[in-house]
Amino acid sequence: MITQRVERILSRLRPAIQADGGDVELVAVEADVVKVRLKGACLACPSRELTLKAGLEQAITSAVPEIRAVEQVL
Repeated sequence: MITQRVERILSRLRPAIQADGGDVELVAVEADVVKVRLKGACLACPSRELTLKAGLEQAITSAVPEIRAVEQVL
């Protein structure tokens, strides 16, 4: 199942995000888009777009080709 594959990837990435005082939560997988909620220090971090696109999106789309994008929800 795609949701489980995405959650496994987030589990691998989460320690690095938590080390900076943030966290990430999987909200939903809708068609070919993963929706996540950034938490903690990530909310005010100027690098959150970089984390979202260059980090999370790149890792998820590489490992789960069915996914085309990762979006942040508030």
